[in-house]
Amino acid sequence: MEPKEIIVNDRMQQGYRYILTKPAGRCFHPDFKPDLTPKQMLQMGVFGGKYMNDCRNEFPSSWFEKARLSPEKADPKINFFRVSASKSLSYWLEKGWIHPQDPRGWFQWYCRYYMGRRSEDDERQIRRWKAMKRHVAQIRKHCLKGDTECRPVQRQALLHWAYDSRYI
Repeated sequence: MEPKEIIVNDRMQQGYRYILTKPAGRCFHPDFKPDLTPKQMLQMGVFGGKYMNDCRNEFPSSWFEKARLSPEKADPKINFFRVSASKSLSYWLEKGWIHPQDPRGWFQWYCRYYMGRRSEDDERQIRRWKAMKRHVAQIRKHCLKGDTECRPVQRQALLHWAYDSRYI
């Protein structure tokens, strides 16, 4: 694959550059096996539909064709489980979970990783993704298999991390 440079100019980053060095959707770290692609997540409904409104030029237009987005403000009804499962950006900054290369957080990292960017932050983000598995265990423990009405906030949080809890 020929490396490709991406230049980002959106509300949160101006002139940020990165290189795609892997084919989109392939060559993931062996410990990183998300259930859903960014496109699938956007179509299902994540982050109240507000997450990616100003950075469409960075990603394939096909990701947005059926995406559930809210132009004004986050709307929990847009989420797949119709509940809010998000913390504010200030909360994430306070915790030290946001790094400058991905100022929107884990999902932005995942979108860029999916497209083929590899960075020094990959191991940390993959560890964070793996830590979400504890929520899968809680759903298995407390819910009947396939009961998507059980623990909707936890299920929406898992969806934000590319876990598909519909079949748990």
